[in-house]
Amino acid sequence: MQFDLSGKTAVVTGAGSGIGLATVRALVSAGAEVLGGSRTVSPELVAATPHVFEVDVLTEQGPTELLEKAIAAFGGVDILVNNVGGGVKLATGFLDIEDEVWREAFELNVMTTIRTIRAALPSLIEREGSIVNIGSVNAILPDPTLGHYSAAKAALSNVGKSLSQELSPKGVRVNTILPGPVRTRVWTNPDTARKLGMTPEEFTDMVPKFAGLSTGKMIEPEEVATLVVLLTSGAVRSVTGSDYVIDAGMRGPVPR
Repeated sequence: MQFDLSGKTAVVTGAGSGIGLATVRALVSAGAEVLGGSRTVSPELVAATPHVFEVDVLTEQGPTELLEKAIAAFGGVDILVNNVGGGVKLATGFLDIEDEVWREAFELNVMTTIRTIRAALPSLIEREGSIVNIGSVNAILPDPTLGHYSAAKAALSNVGKSLSQELSPKGVRVNTILPGPVRTRVWTNPDTARKLGMTPEEFTDMVPKFAGLSTGKMIEPEEVATLVVLLTSGAVRSVTGSDYVIDAGMRGPVPR
């Protein structure tokens, strides 16, 4: 099935690399005009779309500036993809997670999305658009070493479900994608591999077994991007308020 997003406009946050960059490419390939917002505008992003904006959505004014840029360029927004997130900082357990770590996790993974949606909502309602939030399988996966991150991603999913109840009657669909380990710089950072005495290739080859991926392969950013295109295409208009897990059959830790 081919998806045609001709005439549609989109905003993608965290678009400089990884899932965000793959999403920009996929939406453009489907015919949409896309504004890619990123703290660092990479050469790859510039090559993917002529509409780029250097912005930090962690700041209170960043989301508003991003949407003002999009509306000035396009006249309105049909699709919003909230991809900014992260802050994966492993802890030894609950007592090892300090207040500042909790605050950072929620600011980066929840408040950035809330503020960006708030800025985009008038246009999305006017155009009966679609929102896709990129969460994490950690939202439903208990892991004491990532309690702060998991809680923030669970909150993000809940925000999406609450919004869908409010916005569906106004024609706006809201869905959340929950990826497992995706081949992004979180996993391909050479420093991470070096600390474990491995080459980057050895480390990424080890990830599927370490994370319990039944497919034996890491998830590619393009797979997540394809799901974004499906959810924003209008081909499945009855899907809203849903969490879509794409985790390569991740088994996760055994509950104690």
